[in-house]
Amino acid sequence: MNRAPGGRVYFFMESNELFPPGGLAVVVGASGGIGQALLGRLAEHCRFARVLGLGRGSLPPLDLTLEESIAGAARHIRALELDLRLVIDATGFLHADGIVPEKSWRDLEAEHMAQAFAINAIGPALLMKHFLPLLPRTGKSVLATLSARVGSIGDNRLGGWYSYRASKAALNQIVRTAALELTRSKPHAICVALHPGTVATRLSAPFAKAGLDTQTPLEAADRLLEVIGRLNSAISGGFFDQNGVAVPW
Repeated sequence: MNRAPGGRVYFFMESNELFPPGGLAVVVGASGGIGQALLGRLAEHCRFARVLGLGRGSLPPLDLTLEESIAGAARHIRALELDLRLVIDATGFLHADGIVPEKSWRDLEAEHMAQAFAINAIGPALLMKHFLPLLPRTGKSVLATLSARVGSIGDNRLGGWYSYRASKAALNQIVRTAALELTRSKPHAICVALHPGTVATRLSAPFAKAGLDTQTPLEAADRLLEVIGRLNSAISGGFFDQNGVAVPW
């Protein structure tokens, strides 16, 4: 990894799988902690002609629970007439007022589960529905969505967190299925799930434990972008952590 004075990471620079210069990079969930950091880092990089942050408060607005807003954002991107080279979905739902991750099956509630699936699985699936067709047919392009290690079935040794685990596991299956379809028409395009690690954001703050390797949003963004820079189409459909190591399904 190349670092400039002050710790800035020049991601993509060591990769043999570079994005073609120019084009558009998009961050969905750009108002969140990781999303803001990703947007800032991408804006510093000269490889993309334009960087666009999308969310419920952006223009155009994008709300993962409203498919028409996703479709509208896709139409806006198409009208920009730039190659869509990178899409990072930095959204996620773990808790809200009165809603916390379940410790037991006794805590399961249909409304909580539905909200988790709406944001963590259905919304990203609809994002793929409208954004994957916009990726170019040639040259590297990536749609990466933030999953979570706790969504791994093979790595589940603690239990609990039913809705979050299940919705992220569903997301991983959606990514894998979409990647298989994508490669048939756009063999250079990549669709992956990424685990960002434990990041000091509002999403994880109530559940942070002493001794965890907690990163700042900027540190997480740098690691994620380095992983994205190394991706190639042969590993499309995979699930990788912030160091580029494959996570068990």
